Amino acid sequence: MNEDKHPVAALAMLIVLQVIMLAALFAKVPPHPPTVIPISGIGPLVGVSIGVALAAMLVGPNEGWVGKVLSGVAVLLALISYGPQKYIDPQFPLIWPAVVAAQIAAITILWSLFRSKSARA
Repeated sequence: MNEDKHPVAALAMLIVLQVIMLAALFAKVPPHPPTVIPISGIGPLVGVSIGVALAAMLVGPNEGWVGKVLSGVAVLLALISYGPQKYIDPQFPLIWPAVVAAQIAAITILWSLFRSKSARA
């Protein structure tokens, strides 16, 4: 696989995980996320997360500053739901596959952003 496709694949992973999380929320299938978190309602936040990740894919994760900013924001938004804080979540034994997959995807995206920056230098 071409290395340029790695961040696109990672963004696709984040989108799939967040769509499944949103579906679990709407269907109230355990384990589903809480409807409200300290910074917002989870539905709107996940919606924005999906939208930003999709926009990053369409622009190109490493295409100019817009693609890089969108990719970085997509990672930050995804880590609200799948970040390291989830290791102490009581539901972690039920959600660990999604948490680990999302973190691998986030690292892949961040690594590609770092590599694209260092490749220019």
